Amino acid sequence: MKPLSQMNVIPFIDVMLVLLAVVLTTATFVAQGKIPVSLPSATQAEPVPVSESFELTIDAVGQVYLAEKPMSLEQLAEQLDTVDRDAHLLLRVDEATPFGHFVAVVDLMKARGMENLSIITRSGAG
Repeated sequence: MKPLSQMNVIPFIDVMLVLLAVVLTTATFVAQGKIPVSLPSATQAEPVPVSESFELTIDAVGQVYLAEKPMSLEQLAEQLDTVDRDAHLLLRVDEATPFGHFVAVVDLMKARGMENLSIITRSGAG
């Protein structure tokens, strides 16, 4: 039997490729957000620039979430008072949400001078 003079790296490469596949697969789920909402479609949407941002979500029944934490409109107003008015806000709204909930959240933001808002949609029609 011949002594090993070099380390066999093939098993290491196999493990790394499996880990890479797992990371790439789960990364798509993280980007979609953890609160299930059915986003409306838009054909003229532009990509959101990558930057530091806060995510606001309104689900189908009108529940508001800030950074995936459920809260009332009053609690949201208090939280928005602590956020820099130039902060970038991402708004994810379920397509079944009554329009009044959307208007209430945008009104809270407007009252605080927050105008850096992106509304997240699905690309394409239908």
